Amino acid sequence: MYKCIWDGRMSGREMRAAYCGALLKLGQEKTEIMTVDVDCMHSMGTKPFADAFPQRYINCGIQEANAVGIAAGLSLEGMIPFFNTFGVFATRRAYDQIFLSCGYAGLNVKLVGWDAGITAASNGGTHMPFEDVGIMRNIPFMSILEPADPVAMEQLVAEAAGHYGNVYIRSARKRVPDIYESGSSFQIGGSAVLCEGTDVGIIASGIMVPEALKAAGMLRKEGIVARVVDMYSIKPLDEQCLLESAELTKALVVAQNHNYIGGLYSAAAEFTAQNYPVPIERVCVEDRFGEVGSEEYLKERFSLHAVEIVKKAKAAMKRKRK
Repeated sequence: MYKCIWDGRMSGREMRAAYCGALLKLGQEKTEIMTVDVDCMHSMGTKPFADAFPQRYINCGIQEANAVGIAAGLSLEGMIPFFNTFGVFATRRAYDQIFLSCGYAGLNVKLVGWDAGITAASNGGTHMPFEDVGIMRNIPFMSILEPADPVAMEQLVAEAAGHYGNVYIRSARKRVPDIYESGSSFQIGGSAVLCEGTDVGIIASGIMVPEALKAAGMLRKEGIVARVVDMYSIKPLDEQCLLESAELTKALVVAQNHNYIGGLYSAAAEFTAQNYPVPIERVCVEDRFGEVGSEEYLKERFSLHAVEIVKKAKAAMKRKRK
């Protein structure tokens, strides 16, 4: 399964390096693996793949919609294309081509959107996807994954490659805290319970997972024991784990580096409302555009941090006692 090794320290590897490392390994095992870029081999970290497999690397230039069409064509020919670019361009800009050429056609394209949410940092609001999960959730049968660290990234890339169907992976590009021990396993439709608890459930993904773990430590000092779940598969959602969390704790907080509309919060609220209604609070972007700043500044600006999770956890618990 997996072992949580989180201690607050940053990983020695960038997420894009873990991604390309996984692609290189897959490329050696499967000749169908291809990479489709849009003039971003350096920023996305795919140059080692291009060097190793030049016949299986295509640079389309800055033509995201065209690149998706090419990836769809490659899928029709039996290849497994991974299309890489910034999250805003992988979703907003190429959405119609993804919906029709990949989704409606029932193909097998892997789309990777980098600099998820506030991790776009100094690239600013134009490059800051707060809506990408909401966009992609509306495509039938689209799987959506958000790995929290390099180990999860490597395993989920392999899972995506072995799964026939369209998959969207959103991620930070650079360094994040280590969460998992090497060899941990992940699957599409899965999740990872990082802390057990019965007072409140914290459901998180991506860069909000270490913030959730920090919050759980802060709550524990006050005698509140939180269940922390890394909901790395946003679609399909691990409904069994979410149901267990709701039943055990009777109060939930959802934390995601995304607008609350359409993202993990929406998915969790929709499911619990139908199956086991409980108080559910959110730590997400509150329907705002992005802006320029460091990641730490933006965490404060949009309240995407452990202190806010603690506040919302207490609010959810207070509501369940009424």
